Amino acid sequence: MEAAPESPQQGRGLVLVRRQPPAQKGPLERLKARLWRSCTCSVPRAWALVQSLVPATCWLREYRPREDLAGDVMSGLVIGIILVPQAIAYSLLAGLQPIYSLYTSFFANLIYFLMGTSRHVNVGIFSLLCLMVGQVVDRELQLAGFDPSQDGLGPQGNSSILNSSTTSLVLGPPGCGRDCHAIRVATALTLVAGIYQVLMGVLRLGFVSTYLSQPLLDGFAMGASVTILTSQLRHMLGVRVPRHQGPGMVISTWLSLLRSLAQANLCDVATSAVCLAVLLAAKELSDRCRHRLKVPLPTELLVIVVATLVSHFGQLHRRFGSSVAGDIPTGFVAPQAPDPRLMQRVALDAVSLALVGSAFSISLAEMFARSHGYSVRANQELLAVGCCNVLPAFFHCFATSAALSKSLVKTATGCRTQLSSVVSAAVVLLVLLVLAPLFWDLQRSVLACIIVVSLRGALRKVRGLPRLWRLSPADALVWVATAATCVLVTTEAGLLAGVLLSLLSLAGRTQRPRAALLARIGDSAFYEDATEFEGLVPQPGVQVFRFAGPLYYANKDFFLRSLYSLTGLDAGRSAATRRERGSEMGAGEGEPVDGKDLGSMTSRARLVPMVTGFHTVVIDCAPLLFLDVAGMATLKDLRRDYWALGVTLLLACCNPSVRDSLKRGGFLSEDQGPEDEQLFPSVHSAVEAARARRGELVVPDSAL
Repeated sequence: MEAAPESPQQGRGLVLVRRQPPAQKGPLERLKARLWRSCTCSVPRAWALVQSLVPATCWLREYRPREDLAGDVMSGLVIGIILVPQAIAYSLLAGLQPIYSLYTSFFANLIYFLMGTSRHVNVGIFSLLCLMVGQVVDRELQLAGFDPSQDGLGPQGNSSILNSSTTSLVLGPPGCGRDCHAIRVATALTLVAGIYQVLMGVLRLGFVSTYLSQPLLDGFAMGASVTILTSQLRHMLGVRVPRHQGPGMVISTWLSLLRSLAQANLCDVATSAVCLAVLLAAKELSDRCRHRLKVPLPTELLVIVVATLVSHFGQLHRRFGSSVAGDIPTGFVAPQAPDPRLMQRVALDAVSLALVGSAFSISLAEMFARSHGYSVRANQELLAVGCCNVLPAFFHCFATSAALSKSLVKTATGCRTQLSSVVSAAVVLLVLLVLAPLFWDLQRSVLACIIVVSLRGALRKVRGLPRLWRLSPADALVWVATAATCVLVTTEAGLLAGVLLSLLSLAGRTQRPRAALLARIGDSAFYEDATEFEGLVPQPGVQVFRFAGPLYYANKDFFLRSLYSLTGLDAGRSAATRRERGSEMGAGEGEPVDGKDLGSMTSRARLVPMVTGFHTVVIDCAPLLFLDVAGMATLKDLRRDYWALGVTLLLACCNPSVRDSLKRGGFLSEDQGPEDEQLFPSVHSAVEAARARRGELVVPDSAL
């Protein structure tokens, strides 16, 4: 270790001894060492890599069947029972056949079981992603010459007849009808989004998702929920309206619904009213009795079973024209690689899909990890969710991510590990192999009601907006702008608007931070804002200035304006005026060069307090996070201007980063005096030093 140079205060206080920093390797040497470690292969390194990429290989060896198995089996069964009706219902949002939703739920549960780091998150069908997938599918179907208002559900859903009134721009393989082309678009979109997420995980970009703030995600969920609700009204009313695309889709859909109310199917309307009443009542009952109920009520499954029986024996489709699910085949189809041409077309759409899925998955994983006392790895979560999209895309699946509602159910039913996902996948597999054809007579209005009721939690977020406004108007503005843009324009535009506003809000908070003059708290060594607290004691001849933010190119002018306004002295203008007068007189008034003309300094120091009321400015640098080149230049110019006016500039409470920047920038050069005469460990020590210097130069300290 190397001792710091001696100072006059060494005998009266503690002495800091700086450690000798270790020798740093050059960038080329570090790169060679990293490449050598990466290229070195051994059995322990290979096994460590497998354990890192497949966390199940670690925790399965420590699995405790007696303590964990019962909870995992129970939660897996409950999630599987909830997952089947939701998967069939969410196929309405994606514009795909229900069988593909079941495929997606099956593969996503198995892959996340192997690769996920969260014990409680459920990865599968998510309403917001289904909506985003459905919007892309509708657009591509319309470009391909199909009628996007004809859903993939229903007895006529498998028709491969092209709309003769529309020119086909993107033709699929021969014999590929509407549903075939829809799943081709969805798998291409899913594969590209998954590749983006895997690349983010490989490049260690898990932190990117943290820039999607919670108000942004809540506003996006609210706006997307309104869009989802609007898209399902036509199924609940049993009317056939065009599926609008692009900006203003929600408003256009509402106008079309109002014009088509006279053609509403009374059977679908009555079914929707009954299902909504039952589902909402059951949800309210579950919420009020959730502490008494060990297992949530499988309301969706019961409603689907009863509605299917009523529709089958009442022949609602044949007698009243009610839309039904139609044929849901059993088993799996042969895997197929997504079309590269479609992947190019949807590459831009996949960006927002990948970001939304990543943000929700990471935030939910971290939330459950904090509440249950374990840790997750954000980059591994990106890899896991990305693989849940990449691999299933070859098996006719579409985009997935973590879902809050099902994750909460997993926690409430005693889930201990991701083994519960295997049980859920087994339930879905049973439906895929045996039970799927039983849902032929299920009305689409029932599925739409299940989707609408699942949005209840997201729509309730609007109740927290007043509280958010009281806490942070900037965050509330991000919430409102994101939700409004999602509803009035598109969901992708809402996400983009939310990200931009969040960044602008962050920049605004650093561009115009709070600035204040500090005064002493009684006889203590602490200082606070004189305008915020009463009874503080201002220090004669010393102005203590606090700037609660970094000093960089975007706020340097605001820093100077705040300082000049609070102290009542525009140092830049006054110093320039004095220099002009000095040049006219030809004498320069004996201005110091490099701070060494102490005689001139003494003469000016006698006069300046009479004009400005202070002789020293102390800047409290505790909130100063960092300095850039522009901030450094601002401090240098400020010290020069103050020196010309006979005012001393001192800095206090600088953190190591700011102190190193000051050294590298030349602010603490030797011609300005020793470092301990420019930087002080506390505001009080700087004030005392300023008063001591003033007493030595002009009058005794007691006279100040």
